[in-house]
Amino acid sequence: MEGLPVNILVINCGSSSVKYALFDGHGKMVKSGKRERLGRQSEQRAQTHQQAVASIMDDIAAFSIDAVGHRVVHGGLDCQQSMLIDEAVLAAIEKHIPDAPMHNPFSLAAIHAAKNNLPDVPHVAVFDTAFHSKMPRRATQYAIDQDIATRFGIRRFGFHGISHEYAAGIAAQFLERPIDELRLITLHLGNGASACAVEFGRSSETSMGNTPLEGLVMGTRSGDVDAGVLLTLLRSGEFTVEELDELLNQQSGLAGLSGLGNDLREIELAAAEGNDRARLAINVFAHRARKYIGAYAAAMGGVDAIVFTGGIGENSASMRARILQRLEFLGAVLDDDLNRDAMVANDQDFAVITTERSRVEAIVVKTNEELMIAKETQKVVSESQAIAPKPIPIAISARHCHLTKETFATLFGEDATPTVYRELSQPGQYACEQRVNLIGPRNRIDNVRVLGPLRSVDQIEISRTDEFKLGVDAPVRDSGNIRGSAPITLEGPKGRMHLSEGLICARRHIHMHPDDAATYQVNDKDEVAIAIKGGVRDLIFGDVLIRVKDSYALEMHIDTDEANAAELSRASQGDLRVPDIDDDLNDDSCVTATDAQAVVVDVVKRLK
Repeated sequence: MEGLPVNILVINCGSSSVKYALFDGHGKMVKSGKRERLGRQSEQRAQTHQQAVASIMDDIAAFSIDAVGHRVVHGGLDCQQSMLIDEAVLAAIEKHIPDAPMHNPFSLAAIHAAKNNLPDVPHVAVFDTAFHSKMPRRATQYAIDQDIATRFGIRRFGFHGISHEYAAGIAAQFLERPIDELRLITLHLGNGASACAVEFGRSSETSMGNTPLEGLVMGTRSGDVDAGVLLTLLRSGEFTVEELDELLNQQSGLAGLSGLGNDLREIELAAAEGNDRARLAINVFAHRARKYIGAYAAAMGGVDAIVFTGGIGENSASMRARILQRLEFLGAVLDDDLNRDAMVANDQDFAVITTERSRVEAIVVKTNEELMIAKETQKVVSESQAIAPKPIPIAISARHCHLTKETFATLFGEDATPTVYRELSQPGQYACEQRVNLIGPRNRIDNVRVLGPLRSVDQIEISRTDEFKLGVDAPVRDSGNIRGSAPITLEGPKGRMHLSEGLICARRHIHMHPDDAATYQVNDKDEVAIAIKGGVRDLIFGDVLIRVKDSYALEMHIDTDEANAAELSRASQGDLRVPDIDDDLNDDSCVTATDAQAVVVDVVKRLK
């Protein structure tokens, strides 16, 4: 937010409270506050959320407000990133009130109140689901009839994304490593609780699902429950749908297990005095969190740090100790003294609670959702006022191999050297005469082009279609990031080589010279969304990585599946060569582009 000449008001609305924070143009919080116990029928003089927002406006009357950012829990498929609030966004929030009954109706009320008080400034919705929107399909899909799932919009969205993203970023700063090199497990533990696997900077799994009800044990929410149990309760005739909703959202979790309410501090006191239900509540809460940590470590193929945040995560040393118990096999070794003394406050973002010999750090982070919302609001407002610069040419990358000197010698002979078949569009890059066969567990793909020059690591790039043909699970990765990727066997005329890792689906990206980056006002490793126009089907690709280097020429690279999705063909503007995925067309299985501009591409949204 550095240099931003605006004041941004952030409104973070809960079911019975509204928190606010006012940030200046440099990201400094200049005022904050909270309204609690809202809308309780037992309170004769309880405020509504609308009245609370109106009173907040009185608190900040001395300040000029240039934009308002609202935390919103659920926007569904229509709202998978932060967005300016218009009628369509309001309709999406209202549509998902049944999916987030403890959050969306109150956020909607607060938004209407804020817009009434500040009608002439932009209002931005920052969605809890946005950070999880790029999870792979295997993590988002339930194993139910897909026609029904599509018709009702049933899939796993995930929540608490604002907090998970912030906590992961602070952990990366402490570890002094780029977040796109790390595998982190973040635990947001509070009245609402969720776990997230943050794999190389992206959410790859999270415990909450279609609604905030799935996953960990929470204050009053059940978390994971066998769906058959719900059918049993409905068949009993003792519960209506509304009563079952009340049971799962308001009478379960720590409150349901303990019988004492949802305050962990009171439950821990009761447990110390011998209350068996209180002890059960604590044990189930910790067991569920520990189980998710183990599952996510396995799903990512390892973990570099475990991060605790949220009210319980930040303040309960005993709960953190219970959760980390028996995780020494992962390399997380708790330091009891550090854990007991860990304090996070405004001037201390994090505290480490593992020993020096621990291979996996455990870190307590004070979450700061309001700052994240302010940054997202600034970004969305800036983008809405930006003018799109010049178009970007497209190149399509079919399956190909980057090999090391050692692997090349094994496959083609000790005296063999790469032979240039054709120069490629990126300076210094070329397609080789040499080809290899890819052998997977299910099938093989022959005559895959080798690209030069030789590299320091082996990297084999395929499409999703190729992945299923070979019978492998190749992760989507940035070029060069092959740690923990899929294995593959390579076959050449002189020998075979089995790679334990190196097979990836390359992430779509744009090569830029620094002058191009300055034109587009982007930086290396930024993510953007790209609107492709000129094919049979216009299409917007999200999650496009920016790669900036002096030796790069401006060009976007997508794979054959993505080109087919946009139906790019020779009928598009320019003579674009689109390699088919059929095996007999591998002469074109390398990055190709024409001198003419192939399609018109506009940068439409900064995502990070």
